[in-house]
Amino acid sequence: MTKDKEPMTNDKDLVLIGGGHSHAIALRMLGMNSLPGVRLTLITNVSHTPYSGMLPGHVAGFYTFDECHIDLRRLAQFAGAQLYIDKAVGLDLNSNKVICANRPPVAFDVLSIDIGSTPAKESVSGVAKYAIPAKPVPQFLKRWNRIIETLAQHPKQSLSLGIVGGGAGGVELAMTMQRRINHVETRHGTSVKIHLFHRGNQLLPGHNSWARRYVQKLLRKRGIQVHLGETVSQILPDKICCESGLVVDCDYSFWVTQASAPSWIAESGLHTTSKGFISVGDTLQSLSHPHIFAAGDIATMVNHLRPKAGVFAVRQGKPLVENLRRFVQGKALHPYKPQRRYLSLIGTGDGSAIASWGSLGWHSRLLWRWKDHIDRKFMWQFRDLPEMESANPVPEKTPNLTKLPRLGTPKNAPPMYCAGCGSKVGSTTLERVLKRVQDEYHFSTPDDIILGLGTPDDAAVLKVPADKLLVQTIDYFRTLINDPFIFGQISTHHCLSDLFAMGATPQSVLAMVTVPYATAAQQEETLYQLLSGAMKVLSQVQAPLVGGHTTEGAELTFGLSCNGLVHPQQLIKKSGMKPGDRIILTKALGTGILFAAHQRLQAKGRWIDQAVESMLLSNQEAVKVFRDHGVTACTDVTGFGFVGHLVEMVQASGVAVELEWERIPLLEGVTELVQQGIASSLYPQNVQAARFIRNQEEMCDRANYPVLFDPQTSGGLLATIPGDKAANCEQVLQALGYKDSHIIGQVISASSDVPPLRFL
Repeated sequence: MTKDKEPMTNDKDLVLIGGGHSHAIALRMLGMNSLPGVRLTLITNVSHTPYSGMLPGHVAGFYTFDECHIDLRRLAQFAGAQLYIDKAVGLDLNSNKVICANRPPVAFDVLSIDIGSTPAKESVSGVAKYAIPAKPVPQFLKRWNRIIETLAQHPKQSLSLGIVGGGAGGVELAMTMQRRINHVETRHGTSVKIHLFHRGNQLLPGHNSWARRYVQKLLRKRGIQVHLGETVSQILPDKICCESGLVVDCDYSFWVTQASAPSWIAESGLHTTSKGFISVGDTLQSLSHPHIFAAGDIATMVNHLRPKAGVFAVRQGKPLVENLRRFVQGKALHPYKPQRRYLSLIGTGDGSAIASWGSLGWHSRLLWRWKDHIDRKFMWQFRDLPEMESANPVPEKTPNLTKLPRLGTPKNAPPMYCAGCGSKVGSTTLERVLKRVQDEYHFSTPDDIILGLGTPDDAAVLKVPADKLLVQTIDYFRTLINDPFIFGQISTHHCLSDLFAMGATPQSVLAMVTVPYATAAQQEETLYQLLSGAMKVLSQVQAPLVGGHTTEGAELTFGLSCNGLVHPQQLIKKSGMKPGDRIILTKALGTGILFAAHQRLQAKGRWIDQAVESMLLSNQEAVKVFRDHGVTACTDVTGFGFVGHLVEMVQASGVAVELEWERIPLLEGVTELVQQGIASSLYPQNVQAARFIRNQEEMCDRANYPVLFDPQTSGGLLATIPGDKAANCEQVLQALGYKDSHIIGQVISASSDVPPLRFL
């Protein structure tokens, strides 16, 4: 036995579904004061969640995307939470698992749900097909931004917008949309009409009579057509039809009616209201399942009925965290009673706002300034997070960067744990995981696998066909993202890439895994998620997992030893570059910088989303395209960085290259992070390759120069194609989904007295 300084193991899984206001507050509070013995996981279908208080201002153009969205990736990283970007679609309450749309089920001991609501579509014909719902917000904003872009691109276009719903949401949307459109009209002369439909005889139900009358008068004064007492019966592609017979031409229809809940909530077996919302008591616990909590719009406090408004979701955040903390600690929970009256501030799209409080009302620019101050203060708490570690600067010469913090390290591990074979994951745990992933990702074993996972032998036995060469490679590294399912996919793509770069077809793989210390059940779930990700990729390339080794450790690590087969005449090497060839790079650079920043809470969630999307793109199809276009040399860009791997090719081929600096693709956010001095810990070693750059002094002054030496995880391919075929090759790659593929330079004859790389 060897001694370690880590504390006790995590023994409970707390899973949060949804990144609503309550959960955002919960994550921040848990980041400031963690829950001992608890592994925290957030499941959300977006990495940036909108703050409802500032959303209308964003529609009007007052706030940028970042100003009115909470970065859940950064927040989850701060809280030490696993982040699963996926949509929950069901619950298995018999086995306590969350069913997701695109990943394996997620186990929980304690669950909290804060997924908001969606506008009730009822049974109106055409709504699902033609209307644009106000929620989910990301889809709404995508459509709205597209409309604004269309207006800007087609000056003097006539357009008619219809908004169904005369509550505060519909009213505010009408006025803020008009403000944004007026800005476009001022520049382009666009003509747009806005229609607001409401089944009631007065707008703003639930507000005082002054507010209802004032808003109706204000809308009409601004030229917004208000249709009261009109029940919409049908939505057509270009019309809104009402039961009264009223038909209004509308190019776009927006649906902003009463809130509704997704059907899977009631179908799961949770106690719900007649409208499908989760029924909770004063402690925010489900009435039917006390280990499940709910907050925000998706929950209804049965003893304190309140409107579905963001103010209540915000105020539920603190009591939710306190009760989750007390529940896992086995303590009595505290009841929470929301206030009966609340101030409603409705932006009017012109830098002013309407206040509604009880029977009182007021319209003033001072109210907007007050609202703006409140909203910005609320959002600031999610930006003002302590940094995980100060940024590593990128000095002019060889930098001395500190080692990156360990990822995936549990806050609680046993004070004593075994080394050697005593550190292996238990056989029963491993057997259960392998059975689960094999049942889910079953594919037939090729004839050349003599002995594999299905046999009890000590090693796999493979047959190598007489007319093929065996290509072998191995990669193994720590997790860079707190999602073992995604990490398993990224790692597998990365490991297989060496085979693809050499033109080989994967035959089999051996896995190497270190699972963080935890209970046996938690280790099983981590291993299951990880291997499910790996098997998802392996099943796509029909490469069976034939064995491996698992151990316990301080952090999650994973790698594969890969075997591939290739015909001798189809083997692709680094040494085939010829003068006149064009150089093609298939993926954008910058993953090392982005994840170094992510560890320090300095990368935006959408930047990491884009990087993950790139890393999940297999290089297999790109190699087929290269082969069809007469590829002469190829490698994959990984740990040694762009320049390091290119130098290997150039030296092996005895040539030189000229590179077009502006055509080298970079991932979003990389330029900004380089300016902040962020770099990977491997940068100091990789930058030594700068001596191979002929115009190094000139290049050092360019803003993104450090990216040339940035280590890539699951990076793209770097290949040379005959000059007369390169342009077509580039087009085919982009059409296949390699959108960042570019011809970035050409091969020239080498000169013995100068370095072989020159940037133009």
